[in-house]
Parts: sequence; structure tokens; C-alpha cells
Amino acid sequence: MDGTRIPRPECAELNDPRPLVRPRLTLVVPTRNERESVPLLLRALEPAFGELPVEILFVDDSDDDTPATAARHAPDCRLPVRMIHREGGAREGGLAGAVLAGARQARGEWALVIDADLQHPPEAAAALARTALGHDVDIVVGTRYAGSGSTGDGLDGPVRRFVSRGSTLLTKATFPHRLAGVSDPMSGLFAFRTAAIDMDRLSPLGFKVLLELLVRHPGARVAEVAYRFAPRAAGTSKASLREGLRFLRHLARLRRPAPAAHRADGGPHSSTGRRDLGATARFLAFGLVGLSGIAVNTAALWFFHSVVGLQHLLGATLATQVSSLWNFALLETLVYRGGRGGDKRAVLVRGIAFLALNNLLLLGRLPLLQWLVDSGIGLLTANVLSLVVLFVARFLFSDLLIYRGRRDDGARRDPVRVLVAPGSVPPGTTAPAPAASAPAGSTASSPATASAPAGPAAAPGRHPKRPRYLTYRYDIAGTVTIGSQIRLPELEFFRAQWVPPDACDITVRVGDVGRRLPRHRAVMTEIPGRGGRQPTTVQYEEQLGRLGANFRVDIGDPIDVLVSPLLARSPHVVYTNVLEALLRFVLVARGRMLLHSATVELGGTGVMLSALTDTGKTSTVLRLLSEHGGRFLSDDMTVVDATGNALCFPKPLTISAHTLHAVRSDDLTPHEWRRLQRQSRLHSKEGRSFAFTLARHNLPIMGVNAVTQILVPPPKYAVDRLVACRLSSAVKVTELFVIERGAPRLSELGHDETVERLLVNTEDAYGFPPFRYFAPAITVDGLDHARLRSRERDVLSGFLSGVRTRVLASDRFGWADEIPRLLDADRPVVNGRPAPLVDGHPWPHWMPEAPEGEPPLPVRSGALPPHPALRTDSGTSHESESGGRTP
Repeated sequence: MDGTRIPRPECAELNDPRPLVRPRLTLVVPTRNERESVPLLLRALEPAFGELPVEILFVDDSDDDTPATAARHAPDCRLPVRMIHREGGAREGGLAGAVLAGARQARGEWALVIDADLQHPPEAAAALARTALGHDVDIVVGTRYAGSGSTGDGLDGPVRRFVSRGSTLLTKATFPHRLAGVSDPMSGLFAFRTAAIDMDRLSPLGFKVLLELLVRHPGARVAEVAYRFAPRAAGTSKASLREGLRFLRHLARLRRPAPAAHRADGGPHSSTGRRDLGATARFLAFGLVGLSGIAVNTAALWFFHSVVGLQHLLGATLATQVSSLWNFALLETLVYRGGRGGDKRAVLVRGIAFLALNNLLLLGRLPLLQWLVDSGIGLLTANVLSLVVLFVARFLFSDLLIYRGRRDDGARRDPVRVLVAPGSVPPGTTAPAPAASAPAGSTASSPATASAPAGPAAAPGRHPKRPRYLTYRYDIAGTVTIGSQIRLPELEFFRAQWVPPDACDITVRVGDVGRRLPRHRAVMTEIPGRGGRQPTTVQYEEQLGRLGANFRVDIGDPIDVLVSPLLARSPHVVYTNVLEALLRFVLVARGRMLLHSATVELGGTGVMLSALTDTGKTSTVLRLLSEHGGRFLSDDMTVVDATGNALCFPKPLTISAHTLHAVRSDDLTPHEWRRLQRQSRLHSKEGRSFAFTLARHNLPIMGVNAVTQILVPPPKYAVDRLVACRLSSAVKVTELFVIERGAPRLSELGHDETVERLLVNTEDAYGFPPFRYFAPAITVDGLDHARLRSRERDVLSGFLSGVRTRVLASDRFGWADEIPRLLDADRPVVNGRPAPLVDGHPWPHWMPEAPEGEPPLPVRSGALPPHPALRTDSGTSHESESGGRTP
């Protein structure tokens, strides 16, 4: 069905709602002889959707008086109601055609499809709408087969239940990759972002519109919302044997290659005339090439060891180079055929990557080869066995990374499955234990498992053998307190053991998270809260079951974080990937912002640097401190408020390869220097890019990240160990430099554009999974994610109101030379010379408050007053707006 040939049917307004609000979501309701259901639906939709910005659009193919019934009842509905009535000769495509006709007329950015017979409960549709409007996805599917979802009484009889379940399994088996992570591709309750769907590519038959959406758009981001399928309120089912046969025909048609007009994206059947091999065919072809490579490798090893006389491990190393070149030549010409470009430079890059991969795997193969030889196995036999053991790893890395061709660009299903399960219990957990105040002798009911009926969200895990005491406590800028069972090196500066464990805003404990058994894909489950003692819960589980890097967050007061034992062994990952996101939004709720930036004080002037990750900000900060006598406040994140103040956030600095030249420390031992050089290469821009590449695939990326950090800890050092410098507690920022790589230039940046740039740079710091999956569920002090983001923008806008912003580009990492020169040029002249630098206030200055009417208490290092004045370079003071403690 080509949308360009279909005339747009007329759309009639059925009511005149007040107040008029532009809808963000359109409820598309296909109807056919539904006069009994329409009044019931209108009465149910209005309270369910409340204040959500939605409209109702009926697409009617009825032969009875359904249009007149809708027109009669629509004026009583406060939601905007419109209708498209298609006459008998214009009902092309049946229900599927009606859905597409409604989507083309939708005024909202989202179209949500719902049946008129109330088998899709309006409350479930409203939950699906909130997910669509709040999550960064393209399609939201109502599922009956995951979480708290159920077919309930909606399928009358075992035959219909068998047919429904069987057709779902058949569909998923037909499209195992394109429907990966979707549990109910046959659902009739779904929503899609109209801008993300090319409706001219769709030509669905019968009822299964969602199926075609998913198959034709394999790169669309998908979330699921569990719901219980309800009995039909009125009318009869439209299902029939004819519809079943139409479904099978449609399934077969979808399985065939897309029409030529739809191949412009260079997919697996692109118009170049060359068809890429499927995954199974590539695996078999790779295996055949590998067999020939084993023969070449074994022959080369025999030559180097038996003829030349080299030691067997050295011979194996040289043999690997020979077989790698052989394999690469065959892969390029027979298997992948230049899948990522055929120019010489692209071939050279792939060749270098392939050799590097094989030599990396060689490091793991040599110990295995030696062990096999020591066990009495012949050298050549042991060599073959070791090559076979690593075959699958070699194929996966080659296929996913080196030859990630155009067939995958924009056409890969998101590796993390997102499930919103209202009223469910987090998978693998038990229901809350009885309250401690229960009468003696009372017995608890049997715990509800993950497969139990819907119930309240589980309380934080209470492992009988694990204590709940929070050993480490932190006070962040006098605004947020954190208690943790694991030490958090990033927050070491804020250690505050005087904070009572039961007074922490965020808690971090260790326990079992998720189900015991492995799963096919990582899943992020969100269980919306019901207020009171049932907070919203988000739980992230990876493929390895409880052995994976899993976590759960109960977003209440306090916010309780439970991390798995593996994740607890990598505190850096816990802080960076989970805790910092929570800290960010708690600070926002209290009037401050955690801004991705660096801040130093140069001669009493507060100078802030902003840049995208891995630009060169850290090396610039180190040089400003060591060469220009600056005082340090932050390198990665800065706490700012709406009055222009920046407070210190001195996390340890991560030293990447291009930052080493800026380190000026005689305190590091030779061993530390050597280790720093190794660590900086792994934790560099290239290492980060490699990690992002892995994150696009169905891999336990959090677990990979955690294990990597355990084996090779990131090179983190306190700033005053890297360069001789002093710290400053707070400063009034007046200068902001957005540093970039490129041709040298200096330009002013307006206020609004600065706000946008800094928000983008801040968001760039949270690009690694799983932030974007669980962030939409965060609610703090009654502010949901959207309002928190809005307040964050307001805080940043206020902070920048008195700040001069300039973009400074350099092609030689020369920002540390230019910034002091620019500041000197702006400094007023006194007696023909620049005014002398103003020495900033020393660090630290904790000033305890004395009781009213008594003389001030003596200064004691480490004492933190409850409401101190914030000192700035101008000598003025600003009270903490949040009422918290500020250094």
C-alpha cells in the first residue's frame, strides 16, 4: 500500500474541548460496527488519561450508526475527539489501513493504537502513553507475555489462547533478530513516534500492524508495557479462519526481501546488486576459512619449529602472523567482500584491526598451548586444539567489530530490553518482609516470586547473611548525603563519617539482584510506584543471571541502591554508571546542578572549561595549575547554583594517553609510571570508543566494563599528586571557555547557545549504558524526569547569566597557553601594568557556628557548619539556597 496514492480522508471534529491544548499523542481507535462500545470507551478514557496532552481519533469502517453514536457522546468528553469515516469503497487494508489512515491524520507526535471494545484497558493505555512520552524510544508495545502482563479473560477459551500463543512463537521464530527483545509482536495495543516510522514502506494485511512496524524498522528503539488483556465490553470478535490465513500470507510476504524502492539504506539486499550473507552463512563460511587457516598455521608452526629450530611459543607467534594474513585475504574476497568499503585505506585499516585481534587472542592462546604441551599432547595437535577453542571468539569479534558492515547501520535492535511492569515484583526478588513491628509469633506469608501475580514492589533486598550497616558516608557540598557499603573513591574527598546512616539521601548496599538463571538479553524493568511506601523501582539485569553486573534502585526517600557482588567489586562502575546519575538529579531537585565541566581559580578569577569527552580538558587543567599557579576546584564535574557560584567537586583525575604529557609529578614511582602508561592507553578515547561499539551489541556490557576495571583499574590520581597545586572551596565564575579541537579561533558565544552547548556536553558524560534506560523513571521530591530536566536548565541558565562565554579552538592542545593570555588582556591596567593577581581564599575554611549570644568557636579543620556563608573572590557571601552546608 503506497501512501502517496491514497487520498487523505476528511477528518471531522466531534467536540470543542476547553482548554485547547496541542496534543502530544493521538489515540487512534479503529472501529467497525462498535456503537455499543464507543460510549463506554469515551467515558473510560477521560479519567484514565487525566491531564495527559492527548486527543482521540476514531477511524471508522462501520456500516451501522457508530459515527452518529460517537458524534452524540463526544461533546460530553473533555478530550478532543475527531473521526475519519471511510466509505465502503475506500476501506483499503482493513483494520491495518485504518490505523495508517489515522496515523497520517494524527496531530500528536505519537500515535497510540487501542481497540474500541475495552479489551485494552484505558489505564494500561495511559501507562503506555506515559512511557512513550517519557522514554527515549520509537515504539512502545503493550505486552501480555512479560512482567505482570497476562491474557486474563480476554481470550475466551483454550483454543484462542493456544492460537494466540502459537502465532506469537511462530512470528518470533520467523524473525528472530528483528523481533529480538519483543515479547508480544502480535499485540493490538501499541504506540509509535510518527516521525520515526516511514509509513510509505508499510503495507500490512489484517490485524497485525505492529508486526510490520517492527519488521520494517529493525533499528527502532522499543519499550514494552505489561498489561492484563480484559474481556470484551461489547460486540463480537473479528477473528476468523479467513483472518488467520491472511496472517500466514502476510507473514510469508514479510519474510521475502523488501521491494527495491525500500533498499536505499544499503541494507542486506541493497541495490548494489551484491547480497550480504546471513549470520548463519557467514559463520559457516568463516568456519571453512578458519579450517584452511588452521592448516596454514600448523604448517607454518612445523616449519618454524622443526626446520628453523625456533622455540615452540615463538614459532606459534610467527605462525599466527602467516595464518592471519591468509585468513584475512580469504575473508575479504570470499566472505565479506569489502563489506565496509573497498578502497585501499579501508582494506588497510581492516587488515591492521584483524592482525591486532589475532595477536590479542594469541596472548590467551599461548598459555593454553603451553599447558597442553606440558600435559603430554603433541605440539601440532595442541596447536590445532588451541585454535579451535578460540574460533568462536575470533568469529564474533571479527563479525561484530571489524566487518560491521552497512547491513547493521541503523538496523540493529537495541541490546537492552525495556519493560514497564505496573504492579509487578522485581524479577528474582521476594515480596517485602513483614514489618518489624508485627506481633510476636506472627508468621509471614510465603514470598512472592517474580512469576507471582501482580503485587507491591519489593523492598530493598535483605540477604540474611549480609549486614545493612553503611560503612562509608559522604556529604556532597552540604546538599546530598550518601551512605554506602562499598568505598567510593570518587567521593573520598567528601567522606563524612559523622552523617548518621539513617539520615542518608542515597544508600548503596550489596546483595543478590535478579533471577538466578541466565537470560538471552539484558533487561531494564521499571515498576511504577504507587506513592507512600511503594516507590518506583528500576532493576537492570544482564545476561549472566545473578553472576552479572546487576543493580536495583528503589526511588523513594531515601533512594536505595542494591548492587550485585560483581558490580560491588568495581566501585568506579557503580559510581559512574549508576550513582552519579542519581546524585545529578537529587542536586537538581535541591537547586543545584552537577555540570560536566572543569573549574579553576586563576588569580581570583573563576574560570570554567567545558568540552566534549576526550577533547583535552584534563591536560589543560593540569597545565593551568602547574604553569600558572591556579587553584583547583574540579576536573570532570562541578556543582553550580543559579547565582553563578561553583563549588568544588575534586574527584580523582582519570589520566588518558594524551594527558600524560601534562603530568608534572616527582612523587610517582617508576612502577606507577609504567602502570600509568598501560592504564592510560586502555582508558583512553580509543578504549572508550571500543566500549561504545561493544555496547551496541547483545553483550553483558556492564559486566565487561566491571571486569575490565577490576583487572585494569582506571588510572585515577588526586590532582595534587599529579601536579603541585592548592585547592579552592568555591568561586564566583565569570569566565567560561568552551574548548574544541580544530583550526585556531576565538569567538563569543551567546547565553542561549551556551546553555544548549553545556547541556549537550553534560549529557555526553552519561552516554554509556544503562543511564538512558533508567533515567526516565527517576522522580525526586515530587519532580519527574521531565521536570527535573527543566529545572536543571533553569539552574544552568541562572548560573550563566553573569558569565562571559567564548569558544576557543586549538589544533595543538594550546588552550592552557591561550586562556591566561586572554585573562591578562582583559585585566584592568594600573600604572601602565596589569593589575596584580588577587590571591584566592585558602583551603579549607570550615567555620563552626557558635550558639547564639556566645563568642565564635575556634576554627577546627574538618568541622562543617550547618549554614555557612559561601565566600567568593569578590569578598561577598552567598547563603546556601538549599539550606544545606556549603564549604
